[in-house]
Amino acid sequence: METFNRLAWILLAAIHAPPAMAAFMPGMMGRLYGVAPQGEVGLMLAHRAFLFLAVAFGCLWGAIDAEARRPLSVIVTISILGFLMLYIAAGAPPGPLRRIALVDAAALAPLAWVMLQAWGPRAA
Repeated sequence: METFNRLAWILLAAIHAPPAMAAFMPGMMGRLYGVAPQGEVGLMLAHRAFLFLAVAFGCLWGAIDAEARRPLSVIVTISILGFLMLYIAAGAPPGPLRRIALVDAAALAPLAWVMLQAWGPRAA
């Protein structure tokens, strides 16, 4: 079970890694979102990239520290479900955001696993 926990946390970190890379590679903003890294929108997306870096780091932390998994699972849930809710509320627009929504939808499986392990009946 612990191996599956660690793999799920690592997978969640990998899912959050590409948007985190935009903190150091501004060109990722164009590839991920179709937005130039300049101007106010670029600045907001750069800040968002650092937030994703924090989430990705948290997921790696969750892979090695069982005591941290409960609060980290809540943070990752907010990240994934928050985007999916916003995407659906916006009418599920086509383009780069659809790809992000599909990746986040795929992340629901490892997210459900880590939530169950962190909060389920056999959780510490």
